Amino acid sequence: MEIKIREFHPGDEAAFRRLNEEWITRYFVLEAKDSYSLEHPQEAILDGGGRIFLAFDGNEAVGCCALMALAPGEFEVAKMAVTETRQGFGIGRKLLQHVVDEAEASGATRLYLETNQKLVTAITLYESLGFRHLRREEITPSPYARANVYMERRAPILISSPPE
Repeated sequence: MEIKIREFHPGDEAAFRRLNEEWITRYFVLEAKDSYSLEHPQEAILDGGGRIFLAFDGNEAVGCCALMALAPGEFEVAKMAVTETRQGFGIGRKLLQHVVDEAEASGATRLYLETNQKLVTAITLYESLGFRHLRREEITPSPYARANVYMERRAPILISSPPE
């Protein structure tokens, strides 16, 4: 299995929707905000300064992840999915690392995400890539009924040494 990750292209809408509906309906129910984002990724994510990445095994889309612009230098990591038959092969880690790298290369200093305590494997992945848990008083209430875990990753602040 050779996984390649690339940015969303016109025509990827069906794959983005399929991957997300698969995991959401396995654990939860589709909410209005999900439906809008999945039916209109251009308007809901891309037009607002966000990005979507897809992981491919050959010609098959097997994973996806979006960066939704929140504020200058801040993005929400959202709509991350790996198709069930390809889980456990490191695709999610590779995809999330790519998304983090792309966000930080574009100047992002903060990445935020919301998830659910049922998704233990996902939470473990987020923690392993430097996301830390937030307390409820540190967050803006989520529009998602299923969200009950909130995390962020701050880009390292590079401090240069004074010239000698």
